[in-house]
Amino acid sequence: MSKVLKYGIWIIIILFLGYHSVYFKKLEGKLAATSKFDAKEYAQKFWKEKLTPELSKAIELNNLISLLRTNPSETFDKHSHALGIGDIRFFLVRSEGKITSVNENDISVLVKSDTAQMPAKLITEYVFGNAVRDASGLLDINEFTNMNAFNSISEELNKIVRTKVLPPIKANAKKGMKIQGVGAIELNREHLNLDDIEVVPIEIKIQ
Repeated sequence: MSKVLKYGIWIIIILFLGYHSVYFKKLEGKLAATSKFDAKEYAQKFWKEKLTPELSKAIELNNLISLLRTNPSETFDKHSHALGIGDIRFFLVRSEGKITSVNENDISVLVKSDTAQMPAKLITEYVFGNAVRDASGLLDINEFTNMNAFNSISEELNKIVRTKVLPPIKANAKKGMKIQGVGAIELNREHLNLDDIEVVPIEIKIQ
């Protein structure tokens, strides 16, 4: 077999393998698919149709803290949600109490139950992160092929908190008033700190 023929065969093999091993997809098609996702519309629908009905299932905050002090591992497994396998977990909690102070970035509340009371802070500024999105456990990351789109849901949900939930709270909250409602909290499973609970409000009533 001549060298020319050998080289020709090798070139054909290389071209055949290259053609079948490389998959090309038009970039504009991918971008178009991504652009069809409306994070704002999705977040508003999720808030109204899924998150709001789920609020009635939120665990009472003082009860949660008591469970975390006695059996943290089981409590995290049963009541927390997260999309990954890390230590950061989220809880959907409800509580009622009395406002002890209205601060620049939060409202201090003495949360009470039938048997106990504890201090907590209701966030009124700098709402960010994934607590509102993930605390209910209603979203499945596997339903999303684009992580940017999925992360944008958190941004839009936090925007709802900032523009719809917080203004009435900040306008009406005063020391001594009663406050109740549901919110989301973030806790670190490995480095658990129960002395400085910060609640992102989702549905709040002030009396």
